[in-house]
Amino acid sequence: MNKTKRFLVVLAVVGMALVFLWPTLDWYFLTPKAEQALAVGSREQIREYARSMAGTDLETLVKKASANDGNAIDADRYKVVIKAAKAALREAKKPDPKIWTAKASLQAFNSYGSALEAVSGIYRDAVLALKTKHGRAIQLGLDLSGGMSVVIQADMDALQKKIGKPLSAADKADAVDRAIEVLNSRIDKFGLTEPSIRKQGEDQIYLELPGAADPERISSIIMGRGRLAFYIVNSDATSQLSDYLQNAPGGIEEQTDAAGQKLQVIKDPAGYKVPAGYIILKEYKKDSYGLDEFTGRYQVVTADPGLDGTHIQSAQAVSNSLTGSPQIDFTLDKEGGDIFYKLTSANVKKPMAVVLDDRVKSVATINSPIQESGMIEGFSADEAQNLALLLRTAALPVELIPINQQAIGASLGEDAVRAGIWAITLAFFLVIGFMLAYYRGAGVNTAIAEVVNLFIMVGVLSAFGLTLTLPSIAGFVLTIGISVDANVLINERIKEELRLGKGRAASIKTGFQKAFWTIFDSHMTNLISALFLAQLGSGPIQGFAVSLAIGTISSLFTSLFVSHLIFDFETDVMKLKTTSISWRLK
Repeated sequence: MNKTKRFLVVLAVVGMALVFLWPTLDWYFLTPKAEQALAVGSREQIREYARSMAGTDLETLVKKASANDGNAIDADRYKVVIKAAKAALREAKKPDPKIWTAKASLQAFNSYGSALEAVSGIYRDAVLALKTKHGRAIQLGLDLSGGMSVVIQADMDALQKKIGKPLSAADKADAVDRAIEVLNSRIDKFGLTEPSIRKQGEDQIYLELPGAADPERISSIIMGRGRLAFYIVNSDATSQLSDYLQNAPGGIEEQTDAAGQKLQVIKDPAGYKVPAGYIILKEYKKDSYGLDEFTGRYQVVTADPGLDGTHIQSAQAVSNSLTGSPQIDFTLDKEGGDIFYKLTSANVKKPMAVVLDDRVKSVATINSPIQESGMIEGFSADEAQNLALLLRTAALPVELIPINQQAIGASLGEDAVRAGIWAITLAFFLVIGFMLAYYRGAGVNTAIAEVVNLFIMVGVLSAFGLTLTLPSIAGFVLTIGISVDANVLINERIKEELRLGKGRAASIKTGFQKAFWTIFDSHMTNLISALFLAQLGSGPIQGFAVSLAIGTISSLFTSLFVSHLIFDFETDVMKLKTTSISWRLK
């Protein structure tokens, strides 16, 4: 590969690392603390904040308009209202007013309700964008920044009803142990999150997660109670129910049966009777805040599901090729495939409801029998991704209910974290300082290669959404030492060629050629060790192994590719004839 192509490859790799790392830099160094606090709130809190801010802005403007205040409003104070008003005027194809008074701002909207919706929407979008930015940034582990603790209750009554027999102590213990295994596989896939998960009592799980105390995070892991199922819809009964509710004297109320299952019950049984073997479920859709919102529609479905979601073997979130909306393509196990084929064969041209935690998420007509694979819709993009992940990582053996959540501090303490950062920084600069002092100009090349190496490693960490913990930092620091060792070997090979009287270009070329296989072999043995540790280890060991593997690959690239390119740049572009690599050699 010629030098131009090598330069373009390095430029592309560094550019990609910068793209992946930018959200982290933006979040930790450019985002104000007040905005960070908003972003880690729940979606319910975001909705309350957006509506409260919009209401305050509009009520103040209404008072100004009522007082016939003809002065221009503060553009900074009411920038969100002005932005919403400009958008409303553009949509109505009307010109902007010459002066943004309180009256002119309010007249841009059709009603107070539309103004409230538009202004709160801008506040909402701003906070949700911050939440997205936070999700793309590198998260710090429990040891560095603390996180949240959650107590989760295993619903043994629901499990007992499901298996149809009383649970022994061994059954309960086994269900909780398997639930802990599934949770750990979902949360700590790469071993870089390092959650603390342990049994608490007979039927509870105590969980500590790194990062901000965001209640939605635990919901995204266990997806509520975790019940996904397919039900056949009784179209005639649903239509009759809809007609009844239009003039219903009583309507529908929510009750709970003896097993703890929520049921929708007609208040006026004389006006409408639910067919035997059927129940009423509410239909939901996502609102603009990503929260479940009742559509006002009910579905009459079979009391028992036609297929339980535990039979889904694999799942992938994709976009519908026609509509572009999120969907989940799934594949069933053999037993589930047989059940689903019989179910869909017997109900062709009938609607089927996808139900998650007693909430109807979507309804679709069965056009033909389905056996091994299918797709489900009705989820937001984030929810589809989360649900696909959960379905891929195995079903929970018992339903889980979060009963307590609270923030916790860093396990190491602020002083320990600060001391660790100082130790890492000092070690890095001492190593670079030694290389500069001993190898002079060649040490500069090593320093540049090491900075690029560190940059790529952190970029990869950010790209995969991994968590930064002390074991992962230790893995990165170790690879910096390995990379420096590789550069030492290269520099010494070049010095040997210079002592033989060869010129700069020939010495550099031969030095890299002689050092290549030694460096490659040493890095491969490190990588093999890291891969075995990642497969056989768990928790901090696995996190250390993954970071070591990332750093080893990055070190190999910077030592043999980036460093060589810097030497060639000095030779071909800067036209250097001598090599500053030792106090005794030129």
